Amino acid sequence: MIATGFMMTPLIGRLLQCSGVLLGCLAIPAGATEVALAGVFPGKALMVINGGSPRALGVGAVTQEGVKIIAVDGDGAVVEVDGRRQRLVVGQQALNLGSDGQRAPSVTVQADSRGQFHVPGSINGSAIRFVVDTGATYVSLGRADASRAGIDVSKAETVAMQTANDVAQAWKVRFDTVRVGDVVLRNVDGIVQSADMPFALLGMSFLNRMEMRHDGASLRLRQRY
Repeated sequence: MIATGFMMTPLIGRLLQCSGVLLGCLAIPAGATEVALAGVFPGKALMVINGGSPRALGVGAVTQEGVKIIAVDGDGAVVEVDGRRQRLVVGQQALNLGSDGQRAPSVTVQADSRGQFHVPGSINGSAIRFVVDTGATYVSLGRADASRAGIDVSKAETVAMQTANDVAQAWKVRFDTVRVGDVVLRNVDGIVQSADMPFALLGMSFLNRMEMRHDGASLRLRQRY
């Protein structure tokens, strides 16, 4: 059963508390590869690459993504991708760079009177109004919005959605693009609901690729990879 629901402000707080600043993290410009340092051991670094499972890599190891471990010391490691070296320290804040070496794209969203974060955007180029929802597994939109975005569900996988009151049929799809502000993600997993919805849910299939910073009535989303 796939979760769906509406985000309340305290939920964002709990999410950020759980994620914390636990990883030394670098989004490397070449190919937008994200490299995170989860821990260090004698001669080895525990790396998380593009959000995957942690891997223990020795000095000199090169991954299939092109990440090379140059050195490991007591609290950090030096990594290299395409000739660019960066020292990561366990516990440092994330450093995000775009493919041109500039800061990664971001968008700041203001909460409404109910503590929900509404933001305009698009799916496959079709205008959509989102609400940020950390309780939704996927980006989710109603049938009419999907039709306007040119999304064909006739051959999509059918799934059961647990709503507040019932279980409803839906379709699992993949969106070519999801845009919010200056942030554009490609190949985002999503759900098309059988019924219409007043707005789309900006769920975790999008948010997992963001660095989220909640400050009072503002929520900043910065692309990680």
